[in-house]
Amino acid sequence: MSESLNPGEHRTVLLRGGEVHSPADPFATAMVVERGHIAWVGEEGAADAFAAGVDEVIDLEGALVTPAFVDAHVHTTATGFALTGLDLSAAASLAEAAELIRAHAAARPGDRILIGHGWDASRWPERRAPRRDELDGLTGGRPLYLTRIDVHSAVVTTALLDLVPGVRDLDGFRDGEPLTGDAHHAVRAAAFAAVSPEQRTGAQRAARAHAASLGIGTLHECGGPQISSEDDFTGLLDLARSEPGPRIVGYWADLDVERARALGALGAAGDLFADGSLGSHTACLHEPYADSAGLTGSAHLDADTVAAHVVACTEAGLQAGFHAIGDAAVTAVTDGVRAAAEKLGLARIRAARHRVEHAEMLTPETIAAFAEFGLTASVQPAFDALWGGEEGMYAERLGAERARTLNPYAALLRAGVPLAFGSDSPVTPLDPWGTVRAAAFHRTPEHRVSVRAAFTAHTRGGWRATGRDDAGTLVPGAPADYAVWRTGDLVVQAPDDRVARWSTDPRSGTPGLPDLSPGADLPVCLRTVVHGQTVFVRPNE
Repeated sequence: MSESLNPGEHRTVLLRGGEVHSPADPFATAMVVERGHIAWVGEEGAADAFAAGVDEVIDLEGALVTPAFVDAHVHTTATGFALTGLDLSAAASLAEAAELIRAHAAARPGDRILIGHGWDASRWPERRAPRRDELDGLTGGRPLYLTRIDVHSAVVTTALLDLVPGVRDLDGFRDGEPLTGDAHHAVRAAAFAAVSPEQRTGAQRAARAHAASLGIGTLHECGGPQISSEDDFTGLLDLARSEPGPRIVGYWADLDVERARALGALGAAGDLFADGSLGSHTACLHEPYADSAGLTGSAHLDADTVAAHVVACTEAGLQAGFHAIGDAAVTAVTDGVRAAAEKLGLARIRAARHRVEHAEMLTPETIAAFAEFGLTASVQPAFDALWGGEEGMYAERLGAERARTLNPYAALLRAGVPLAFGSDSPVTPLDPWGTVRAAAFHRTPEHRVSVRAAFTAHTRGGWRATGRDDAGTLVPGAPADYAVWRTGDLVVQAPDDRVARWSTDPRSGTPGLPDLSPGADLPVCLRTVVHGQTVFVRPNE
């Protein structure tokens, strides 16, 4: 885990005159930070006792102070490229995407390779991806790597294919169709190898700066040999140690546990693929896709492989983790973890806090297994906001009945499964308050959770997913990771309230949170602090 070189600069800061979201005092309006940790929270009247001994006093002017968000699943360099380069996520048609590609290529004549992201043919009237000959014409024959929004398939130019000898013989290459599987991984490796170190570092800086501007204090980087590169991963960890910004927790998706440790990863985990994605028809299902007769997706890991990896990670003191979206993939993971528990004992497995990323197609049986083995569900509520609903991509791929079972956050919480929220950026944007809203107003009402539970999953839940229980709340002794927000009225939910039943009674003793109901403005980040060090301040407007 990265930390600032000079946390908090050993300064003591008093924040006063606002609303402090703290379980230590639901009426707190002031907070003291000292040497990178929370030293005190309380009401305004008691703050004067600290004023003489601090290095700085910040007048909050009524702003809200909360723990900084933790995004539990990010691809940092790819996020930076989407921010600084070619982003097709807003393109409403193939024709509009083509114009964006043409303009980007014209604006970057010196780039050795063009990289873009975000196309989604399922939302275009043409209902197809760009063809290779079309891309060749749009880019002047230069190498172009262009990932689908779920990052599990890509379209490329001929010039990029020519950089990968033998790619046409690999699994996942079908001429005229987007690349998947081994062919996609080989082309992705070539594309990122062609990126200069300066381009890569610039993208990483852009991603961290953008995260800080959104009140995000920690990013869980999900790297791996099929996703990025060792240089990309270690370069990001080094950058986070040497420059202010959100801390980076690194996960390396590799069955080679010692390699993950040597790279500085907290776990051989993250996007260690048990399957693919629903959008690319590669998530592994028990029953065929509704829109592709007979197709059940791709299985990359069986239960025996999962079990061996969980055992190896547990014995090495590292977290194991798996990307699993389809119900068959989730079953393979839970069966494997069960076998590992039978070998090592349930207590050791639970103590290791292994993870499952995405975990979208769950059943009562697999939810119970998550709870039994203490598996953290590292999930992305924005997926439901983007692809859920009766007319969304999930319903198209699976049929409406199966689609309604996806992302059952309320059932996970009822079972006692630890939740950690993330974005999978650049698959969906970094947007922490939007993520909380998406979970609280899930398209399937029975899967909704309270705003308070969603906020906890996106703050303290991310810390717990790394094995730390001492962070993610504003209480004395906790790391001083916090954000200051301009927001509207706060609302308070009693612990057992349903999402639609709001209370504004301060006697509830529960700290308030912003109104995130549909149509309400989301909070605006004014300041982000990581380990006592300010990493973002919004310019005066």
